[in-house]
Amino acid sequence: LSAGSLMALAACDSVKAAVYEKGTPVKVGLICLHNEESTYDKNFIDALDEAAEKLGTKVSYEKDCLLTGINEDQACFNAAKKLVKKGCNVIFADSFGHQDYMLKAAQKWPEVQFCHATGTNAKNANLDNYHNAFASIYQGRFLAGYAAGLKLVCDNAADIQAGNNIKVGYVGAFAYAEVKSGYTSWFLGVREAVKDVGGDASKVTMDVQFTDSWYDPQKESNAAQSLIAGGAKLISQHADSMGAPSACESAGVPNVTYNVETKTACPTTYVAYSRINWAPYYEAVVNALYSGKSIEGEVKHNWTGTAAAGSVEYNVNWDNVVSKLAEGEKESSLTAAKQLFDATEKEVVDGGASFVFDNSRWTVGGEHLTTYQADTDGDFAPDTNVMKANGDSYYFNESAECSAPYFDINIDGINLPA
Repeated sequence: LSAGSLMALAACDSVKAAVYEKGTPVKVGLICLHNEESTYDKNFIDALDEAAEKLGTKVSYEKDCLLTGINEDQACFNAAKKLVKKGCNVIFADSFGHQDYMLKAAQKWPEVQFCHATGTNAKNANLDNYHNAFASIYQGRFLAGYAAGLKLVCDNAADIQAGNNIKVGYVGAFAYAEVKSGYTSWFLGVREAVKDVGGDASKVTMDVQFTDSWYDPQKESNAAQSLIAGGAKLISQHADSMGAPSACESAGVPNVTYNVETKTACPTTYVAYSRINWAPYYEAVVNALYSGKSIEGEVKHNWTGTAAAGSVEYNVNWDNVVSKLAEGEKESSLTAAKQLFDATEKEVVDGGASFVFDNSRWTVGGEHLTTYQADTDGDFAPDTNVMKANGDSYYFNESAECSAPYFDINIDGINLPA
């Protein structure tokens, strides 16, 4: 080929981004790791539908700008390129491993806004068109755990009163900070409920099984079955299929889910769920571009939603919380349980990390941490002391230095696989 031919080929391969004009409909695209069979990805897709309906004429969202089954590799960059070619002004991606390819796309097409959920590299990248987002889901997980702890008390009252050891279980995808933060806050919620009814919270321990996959129904089912066989009286998860909840329903073991309510699919075992509602973030980004302003609530290219702002949602199936109690006990126990939950909910929503991760609730090697250097910018090196004073105690200041969770501590009472 001649030099001229090579230049012509390069020109054919180039994609020019649309330049957004303030006050015109914002065209959005979404890149998902899996499809709607994944509870995680479905959560993002449903939220974008919800946000688009609320935004009305401010947004242009067409279903051919929803790209699913996009792996965490060059396929993500290629998907971003496809959406740029379609004229998208904002492109969202939903999985952690997409981040390097989203950053690469942001560098190539500065006219387009690239918003990556769960990632950690926007803080250091410091680009005006590249953003990370997450929510304080630890609030929802703690409260779902608290409801589950009330269920644990109702089902195992004799053991609680006798001070016997009780085990719960957790199916996690990977041993990442995001997963550790989630299962730790959930576990602390379970223990808090046991404490609030006069039990010894230290007698409750948790076994964790990792699947090393975000979405693998069989592995998630197997992990739940293994935890149940190991004596877990209650199971929760951070994985994206119905594998674990279905296994719990088959075994008759109470289950707390993530991103999906299973009251219909698992009627006898569903206790509670929590999820991030991404609609407020979609709305914040579109409104910012439409009005020519910065994204409301964003700090250092990171945005963190909260329960108070509607970004963290949770639900409790109260009938199943008290299902094993005798009929004469259910009404009074349900009233007492709801009162405890409501009081705790206010503490969690108002206090955030200062309540959920207060170090009076957890130890490491028997000690209450007062300092901890965490990686808050995604470069895999500790950089910031995230333990903050809180009266006579300290707390881990989760998701304050960047949106993605960075709680990666292995606390006492949680048993990890060898």
